Order: sequence, then structure tokens, then C-alpha cells
Amino acid sequence: MNRIYKEIIKWTLVVAIVAGSIYSVVKDIDFYKLWMILRTADYLWVIVSIPIILLSHWVRAVRWKILLKPILNAKSTWNLFSAVMVGYAVNNILPRGGELVRPFVYARREGISRSAVFATIIIERFLDVLFLLILFAVVFFFSRDIISQAFPWMTDQNITIFIILPVVVLLVLILLSVYTKLGYYILKIFVKPFFPKKYERIEQILSSFLKGFGFIKSPSDYFMTFVQSLLLWFLYALPMYIMFYTFHFQKQLNLGVMDAGLLLIVVGIGTTIAPTPGAIGIYHYLVTVAMMNLYKISNEDALAYAILVHAVNMIIQVIVGALFFIRENIKILPKEEDFVNNDIEQSINSEKI
Repeated sequence: MNRIYKEIIKWTLVVAIVAGSIYSVVKDIDFYKLWMILRTADYLWVIVSIPIILLSHWVRAVRWKILLKPILNAKSTWNLFSAVMVGYAVNNILPRGGELVRPFVYARREGISRSAVFATIIIERFLDVLFLLILFAVVFFFSRDIISQAFPWMTDQNITIFIILPVVVLLVLILLSVYTKLGYYILKIFVKPFFPKKYERIEQILSSFLKGFGFIKSPSDYFMTFVQSLLLWFLYALPMYIMFYTFHFQKQLNLGVMDAGLLLIVVGIGTTIAPTPGAIGIYHYLVTVAMMNLYKISNEDALAYAILVHAVNMIIQVIVGALFFIRENIKILPKEEDFVNNDIEQSINSEKI
């Protein structure tokens, strides 16, 4: 299919999802009441949240440094933070665009394989899903009654399947890739007979990619990665808790950090599945529905909270990311084939040496 047609279909789907999500969340909204809630909010709490949000992104960069150790002994966390923020900024404009831009930015700066760096992003996503599910298990344990009342289908059995199955599937796939020759076997069977001239190049690219999974073979780094992951998710939940105090409903409900963790799970799931820029629309819909069902607050209060939390995070990511975008001197956003071309060029250079 022509690339132009693919882009048209993709963006038509994105616009449809955004429009549908926004319509679902605002169709019963009293806009004057929503405006008054936002107007009378105490935005001092937003200011308090901003340094914590930035710190969470820094912790992500620090954790990424450990994942990169098999490829590069990174000395500058600043360069990692720069790539992280550029990736976030692009994600708010192009759905999933930041997943390619972040490894592209860092690999270009350090002069290393883009495929190998991209593999560490996959490991990072696995860790994110793993700790999201762990957080879900902890929150469900302590808030089982309120969750079961709001969502009756969330039984112990369903939750167990929901938590265990994705982790097992992801873990098996990654372990098979790292500890077996499955990838090379697939190439030999399905690629070599049909594309013999390209086979060696593709095999070299696969080798670079699998090198990025080297973290799995470094158990000594597991504990520190675990601690940093816990800290990362705590720093994600803390601003959501602090921003409860921006609105009047907090005086009646007195929501705690565990409630922020519950909403963070909703946000995490929404961000993971959302094919929209910055999870716009889906984020607002999921958070609004969750708060209405869990805490029985009005549409307007729930949507006002969703709008504020999403806007604060998005503004920080776009502004800070744009500054680093200038620092990295990016003129053209990368495409998937740029990763392949980079690794082919590196393999050619290594052969010449």
C-alpha cells in the first residue's frame, strides 16, 4: 500500500478516536460549571508538582543508563535526559513517534547502533508494563472494595489473569530472543532463500538489536533497576496526588496517594493503548469515567482534574522537549528505515577497518 494512503488511514483513525473520546466525555458536561471549577482552582499545587514531574523524567534517564551498559558505558545523564525529553515532545505531536526519535537522538550523539539502542527501549517498555501491573496488584489489594463496587467485572480471578498473562508472554518472547538462536533460525528459513544478498546485512542488524537486550544477562543490575523503577512510578503518582488539592472535591473526599496510584494505572493503560498524540481524548475519557465511578463525583469535577493533569504534563514535555530538540539540532524526524541504514553503514565501516 502506498505510504500516502497509509498516512491518510492512520490519521483518519487518530482523528476519529480523538473526536469520539472527546464527544463521549463532554456530551453531558455543563461547560459553565466546568469553567468555574477550573477558574477557582488553586494552581499553587500545580507549581509544587512541576519539579517532581521533571525529576521523574530524570530518573527515567538514569534508569536508561543501566539498560544501555551492555552497549555503552554512558557518562552523561544529561544526554540521556535530552533524548528522553525530545521523545516525549514528539509523542505529543506524532503517535508513538517518540519511540523512534529517542533512540535515534541518543545513538546519533554517541555514534552507536540505533537498533541496539532501540532494543533497550523495548526492555524499558517491558519494565514499565511489569511495574504498572505490580502497582495494579498492590492498589487492588488495598482498595478492592471500592474497585469492585465501581467495576464489578474486576474479580480476583480476572485480575490475576490480567496481571500474569501479559508478563509471562513478554518475558518468554524476550528470553527466547536473548538466550536462543530463534531469531537467526527464522532469518535462515524465511529470508536467506528469498533474499540471499540481503541476508548477511539483516543478520548483522539483528545482532546489533539483540545486543541491546544485554541487560537481561546482567543480574547484578536488577536490584538497582528495581529500586529506580519503584521510584519512577512513585514520582509519577505523587504529582497526581498533589493536584487533588487543586480542586474543592478534595476537601470532601480526602483522596490519598493510593487513589492517585489507582488513577495512574488508568493513565498508564490509556497511554499504552492510545494511538493518539499525547493520548489526547482517551486520557481524558478514562480518567473522567474512573473518577466518576470510583468516587461518585460530578462529570465536571472529574473532567477538570483530567484536563489539568494532562495539560501540565503535556506543556512540560513540549516546552522542555522543544529546548532539547534545538540542542540536538534535529532537522528531519527519523523513519524506521533510518535505523536499518545506520546499522548497514556501521557494519560496512567495521568491515573496512
